[in-house]
Amino acid sequence: MTKISIIIPILNEAETIEKLLNHLIKNSSKQNIAEIIVVDGGSTDGSQNIVLPFITSSNSERSEEFYREVNQKGLDTFPQSENTRPNIILLNSQKGRAKQMNTGSKITTGNILYFLHADSFPPKDFDQHIINEVVKGNRSGCFRLQFDHNHWWLRLASWLTQFRWRACRGGDQSQFITKTLFDEIGGFDENYIIYEDNILINELYKRKQFTVINKKLITSARRYEKYGIWKIQYHFWMIYIKKWFGASAEELHIYYSKKIK
Repeated sequence: MTKISIIIPILNEAETIEKLLNHLIKNSSKQNIAEIIVVDGGSTDGSQNIVLPFITSSNSERSEEFYREVNQKGLDTFPQSENTRPNIILLNSQKGRAKQMNTGSKITTGNILYFLHADSFPPKDFDQHIINEVVKGNRSGCFRLQFDHNHWWLRLASWLTQFRWRACRGGDQSQFITKTLFDEIGGFDENYIIYEDNILINELYKRKQFTVINKKLITSARRYEKYGIWKIQYHFWMIYIKKWFGASAEELHIYYSKKIK
């Protein structure tokens, strides 16, 4: 049976993670979800405490074993949750989205992996939309994007995500990929502290294995609000151009750290 494993990397996401987990439970069918794996990269804002009440126990033995292997210690308890919820697991990981998402992928039981940022909210019945695409033979893809902000540029950027142009792709749109294809590629390149989503997407485009589902995912514009729309957009463009001209993972991270962080 086709099932989806949702993997959410977090780092200090106390503001959004509870809302996201409730959203996923409300807008999907439990029978389609193998598990939801929240992978924490060292949060200090209480994110883990927010996740704990959601955790179920059906996969605790295996996830505790893996947790100890990776971190040399494990979560002691996985409190029972409502039986209407999908299996929800919390893992610790080294910091870095690529590392966190790879860590989560290693304990998945679903044959479709769905990577989701903590501030991105997929559409109603997102699980069935993803399964429908895989059944049609589309082994990876994403949703259209809509920012939760009404600035004209962000509305235009959102509108452009309906097209299959590679330049219109990014991790905020979320990514689904069959586990078989993910393993063939080798997962996320952990050399990339930033731009890791696009590196995987580039590989999928090379293989002509990417589709865009014509449903809108709502994502936060908080970085644009924090740094300014034109400033952050300029630096995102520069990162894209630098990579196009062959910048290394380290060079991209240095630029990002200087200009955005």
